[in-house]
Amino acid sequence: MTSLKRPQGGDPNSPNLSSKIYVRSTKSGKVQKIVREVYLRQDIPCSSKLCSRCMESAPRSSSGELSPFVLSDKPAGTKTYPQGHYLVPDTNALLNAMDLFEQSSAFYDVVILQTVLEELRNRSLPLYNRLIGLTKSQDKRFYVFFNEFRLETYVTREEGEIINDRNDRAVRRAVKWYNEHLTGKRMPVTIMLTDDRLNIQKAKSENVPAMTLRDYVSGLEDADRLLDMIPESKERGISRDKNASEFLYPEHYTLSKMMTGVKGGILHQGIFNVSPYNYLEASIKVPAFPKALLVLGRENINRAVDGDVVVVEVLPQDQWKAPSTKIIEEEAITKNENADNEDGGDIVTEQERRALQEQVKKTQGLSTEGRPQPTARVVGVIKRNWRQYVGHIDPSSASDAGKQGRKQESVFLIPMDKKVPKIRIRTRQAGELVGKRILVTIDAWDRESRHPIGHFVRSLGELETKAAETEALLLEYDVQYRPFPKTVLDCLPAEGHDWRVPTSTDHPGWKDREDLRGLLICSIDPPGCQDIDDALHARPLPNGNFEVGVHIADVSHFVKPGNAMDMEASIRGTTVYLVDKRIDMLPMLLGTDLCSLKPYVERYAFSVIWEVNQSADIVNVRFTKSVIKSREAFSYEQAQLRIDDASQQDDLTQGMRTLLMLSKKLKQKRMDAGALSLSSPEVKVEMESETSDPIDVKTKALLDTNSLVEEFMLLANISVASKIYEAFPQTAILRRHGAPPKTNFDELANQLKVKRGIELRFDSSKALADSLDQCVDPENPFFNTLVRIMATRCMMSAEYFCAGTQAYPEFRHYGLASEIYTHFTSPIRRYADLVAHRQLAAAIDYEPMHASTRSRGRLEAVCKNINVRHRNAQLAGRASVAYYVGQSLRGRVAEEEGFVMKIFSNGFVVLVPRFGIEGLIRLRDLADPEPESVFDAEGYVLRTSGSREVCVELFQKVKVRIRDVKDEGTGKRGAKMELID
Repeated sequence: MTSLKRPQGGDPNSPNLSSKIYVRSTKSGKVQKIVREVYLRQDIPCSSKLCSRCMESAPRSSSGELSPFVLSDKPAGTKTYPQGHYLVPDTNALLNAMDLFEQSSAFYDVVILQTVLEELRNRSLPLYNRLIGLTKSQDKRFYVFFNEFRLETYVTREEGEIINDRNDRAVRRAVKWYNEHLTGKRMPVTIMLTDDRLNIQKAKSENVPAMTLRDYVSGLEDADRLLDMIPESKERGISRDKNASEFLYPEHYTLSKMMTGVKGGILHQGIFNVSPYNYLEASIKVPAFPKALLVLGRENINRAVDGDVVVVEVLPQDQWKAPSTKIIEEEAITKNENADNEDGGDIVTEQERRALQEQVKKTQGLSTEGRPQPTARVVGVIKRNWRQYVGHIDPSSASDAGKQGRKQESVFLIPMDKKVPKIRIRTRQAGELVGKRILVTIDAWDRESRHPIGHFVRSLGELETKAAETEALLLEYDVQYRPFPKTVLDCLPAEGHDWRVPTSTDHPGWKDREDLRGLLICSIDPPGCQDIDDALHARPLPNGNFEVGVHIADVSHFVKPGNAMDMEASIRGTTVYLVDKRIDMLPMLLGTDLCSLKPYVERYAFSVIWEVNQSADIVNVRFTKSVIKSREAFSYEQAQLRIDDASQQDDLTQGMRTLLMLSKKLKQKRMDAGALSLSSPEVKVEMESETSDPIDVKTKALLDTNSLVEEFMLLANISVASKIYEAFPQTAILRRHGAPPKTNFDELANQLKVKRGIELRFDSSKALADSLDQCVDPENPFFNTLVRIMATRCMMSAEYFCAGTQAYPEFRHYGLASEIYTHFTSPIRRYADLVAHRQLAAAIDYEPMHASTRSRGRLEAVCKNINVRHRNAQLAGRASVAYYVGQSLRGRVAEEEGFVMKIFSNGFVVLVPRFGIEGLIRLRDLADPEPESVFDAEGYVLRTSGSREVCVELFQKVKVRIRDVKDEGTGKRGAKMELID
């Protein structure tokens, strides 16, 4: 690479050097000035295949090869630019309309400037990652041009110029250079795309071709569809004058005012959590109050959306209220709203005011459950939790003209998630989109609009079709389901399915591995399991003790830190199990073959081997990389049958009996220490083998062999956690389960006391475990399970964390009553386990620690991501079961036993164990006309009179009729319950 000179101050010999100056504050509060020198070059190519100059001057690799040029030699033409064009979007365009740039019908040959890429990374990491994905796509032809290092396109920030204006000027300079650089009759025009009106005005005055996104898209063939994807956001540089009386919502505080208030204790920050039963009620947990703050009514909610990080102000005590005892659903209250005429008017509709007013009357003078709680109002949003939302268009919001023609109009999207408000979108395709499952994005929620404003992204297909509903579910829970890219597949072993453990022990693959192929090892998993992570063995020792081994698939041998497969796995975080499919964290070649501990074949493993005595006390433990050969892959049922069959006296079966005996002792020790035995509704959907249609739903039966495997996996995880924490006290990746705040159990404790005279103690996990054991009803065996399900919902979520971020007492896993814990036993399907494998390998000096596994900052980011992915995978799995339970009931009517879990003044929630589903039965579902009701909030009793007389109590066993019905609110087909008895 040649050294270049840049004329400065008239001196032709001055170096081609520029300086960037940064100012930052140090920990001590001092201001530090940082100067960085930038070397400017003239050999950074434009990457157009039409440019011979850049072909000659572009730098080459050490072997003399030129990086392939990206921009087409035959770019698409338009009416305005028939000779073809390249596009240069500014940051504003990418922030507003990334969905557009991802479309396959348009937006090819795009130049992404370094200035824009860096600004986008600072503004939105998810959008930056999506853009990086586009730059790697060979089809889309997106080229990153390093304009900040090219002599002709570098711009220095002028005195008094704000950074946004400097960046806009850099974009215009780069577009101008492209047009001057690519001159000639056949050369395409390079166009700047922006929604910043001021930027466009300056571009025109400088003779730089520039267009708004709307103007550009209007000239494309697929304009009607693409125009729907442009957000109706305000364009920079345009102010809209409004009288204060025209605003519906209070203005949000400035960031500095919010931060000052939070620091002074006057305001409080927390995560906004909308009630699933009342869209006009939310709660926010803040450190200053033992119980969550309530936010009631549209005005106090002040444009916050579920999951937003908000700042609230506590209201005066005379405005404190009790939590709602009424079901209030948005689609019922706001039906037939006019989406085209929803600006202005009153913020709270008459129906909403009436619903809230009734609630206030009913909570006056109540004690215990109805005791007023502190209420608050949202004064600002720190961080939006907006994402892409799946839903369907409310047919009543689409006009007849819109359904028949191409007239643009506003319609309401009803999200699948009932906690999210209706979203107003403008579309020319209302007729085509009604009855479809569609994807939208929220763009803004201005003070003058009752509802958030968004734009259409794409249609997923007809409502209730399996493909559309499955994709909707994956999008709703942000599951990464796209096929693995080529860069990931290139990391797989070249031998493919023919890969084998090397026959010679002198091969590097055998380095420091223990040969355990002679051990009688087997795996025990659910039926049909293909990704077998773990296998076990047990054998007696001469001294009367036992050797027990847990052998885990050695995934880290195949997935190396920092490569494309590792990066993809870290983003996916976990494998997601749906009823009809599995969304893998790793390519199938590894997950179901080369890593899977299948029987009768040799496999690499990571083994934890203990010596334990007859009482299941650990005498010693060691960790080793190994080679194993599993003798058999059992299902839980097969293993149980073999253990119970007295005629089976072979060594493998005897080993399994030893494992079972020891596991029972290990479990008893955990229970004695205060481990919790919690519960959740677990069902299995049986599918028809050829059509994959659901045919039946069965409750999962838990056998002793389930517990056998669980106990040794827990023991392995605890042993590994201690080892990696000892070796890496700052960076060990661990899993903690925080003790729940005492107030979490207040409601359940009161319910048990009032309805059953049972005292629930929860001052420790041991006290809670003992209390739960006492929650029995001789006439109702399911009562104990019901209480455990309700107790589970009072718990905190377990989370991954980096050891250096918490004090040791905070490591404790409350549910398992263990001082330290990690995940090590499922590296095929969990990224946390893969990291733990790498750390354990370094701890036993098998291999050195890679930089990425040593960086606490990177590991904290990994933990943050996998916590979200793990939670989303659980929710997606449950949603999949709920969908297929609904499908299995299609055309059928079933009568089942259920149990009342929650009571409101206008309805109640019933759990049906047979199907593992909960259903809401409203008063209006009992009879027509809706019966009158009296709700005893303190006694948890709802009595109705008039058109139908019933008395419903909490924990009561009821009989319900279940049929499939399409929920008009969410568009989802599910189970509808009717009370029989």
